Amino acid sequence: MTIYSGPVYQMAERQFHLVADHLNIPIDERERLLRPKRGITLAVPIQMDDGSTTVFDGFRVQHHLTMGPTKGGTRFAPAVDMGEVAALATWMSWKCALVGLPYGGAKGGVACDPRALSRRELESLSRRYMQEMIPFVGVHIDVMAPDLGTNEQTMAWFMDTYSMHAGHTTPEIVTGKPVSVGGTKGRREATGLGVVHLVARALTHLGMRADASTAIVQGFGNVGSIAALELSRLGVRILGVSDEYVAIFDPNGFDVEELIRHMEEHGSLQSCELGQRVTQEQLLTSNCDILVPAAVERVIDEGNAAKLSCRILAEAANGPTTPEADLILSERDEPVFVIPDILCNSGGVIVSYFEWLQGLHQENWDEEEILRKLRHKLDESFDEVMARAKRENISTRFAALSIGIEKVWSAKKQRGLFP
Repeated sequence: MTIYSGPVYQMAERQFHLVADHLNIPIDERERLLRPKRGITLAVPIQMDDGSTTVFDGFRVQHHLTMGPTKGGTRFAPAVDMGEVAALATWMSWKCALVGLPYGGAKGGVACDPRALSRRELESLSRRYMQEMIPFVGVHIDVMAPDLGTNEQTMAWFMDTYSMHAGHTTPEIVTGKPVSVGGTKGRREATGLGVVHLVARALTHLGMRADASTAIVQGFGNVGSIAALELSRLGVRILGVSDEYVAIFDPNGFDVEELIRHMEEHGSLQSCELGQRVTQEQLLTSNCDILVPAAVERVIDEGNAAKLSCRILAEAANGPTTPEADLILSERDEPVFVIPDILCNSGGVIVSYFEWLQGLHQENWDEEEILRKLRHKLDESFDEVMARAKRENISTRFAALSIGIEKVWSAKKQRGLFP
């Protein structure tokens, strides 16, 4: 029994053990690799605008610090719990190791609905959460970033709160900040740009043309909207998109810039009159060449995996495909080419690493240099995953996870176990 439970953590745990079997990791060494180093729960009290006091539940999981500080996002969402946070921290560990970053994985969050809070309440919540986390974070311990329900402004509040405690400005304590307070050019777009760069690599690998391809993007937030926009700029026709309220489809394709303008003006696609309304399930299973799940975990499962009608599955979200669905996808007559999440959405943490480095060294790189370094990292990792998959006759997901887990396993063995 552990404090980590729930379907998302069980999924991460199952993925780990499947790969550990493949790597022949001894049973008595697995718990040290899988179990998070720290799991922190917080009471986060704030005064509401009406004068009342509300206490929110806060969480932070630091998976391992074997190779450097932990790194990971902080989400503000109603369903945040310790199990989900632990799973996301675990995946971040394998992701950072896969792409060669000197980090362990972390994740945090507050169980709240940020849309129901005023700006003042949101600032109070952000500052109080960081204040409660100060004993457990640091530029060489744990570096936070934005995630679902948080953004550049949240990170600026985090940074300011920590800096007031430190007595000096400490921009490197968080990443994903506004450029004006030590953020980096290209960070907001990095995850979506990385997704599309890897989709382009997959298209080339499969002998497909971007300008003859179609795509569906499930989840039209920051990552999904940028991915859709960049795919359209490659010539890909975007047939369908969705947010948490509505899914829309048009066989003739959408003007993605018009959809983005609608989102910026209205905050959702709910009132959008373009295309036809479909269910989220219909959107996921509609015919397309490229399917980009860019929302939440476990949307592709054993119930709908056989119905997917795509050639490339580009996992912009964390954990969108369950292990049971993976097996179904791999056994199809024409297997789906999966760009696994720990590779596909790694652009965000790669550019966060660049932001952290710039903060540590008080440098300011231009956007061209950042994007060049990002593409180089992604290409190296894509090539390594493809070579491993071919050499061992395993899926791209197994290959990516094997590389990440093996690197952490090796580091732990070489450092040994402190008494």
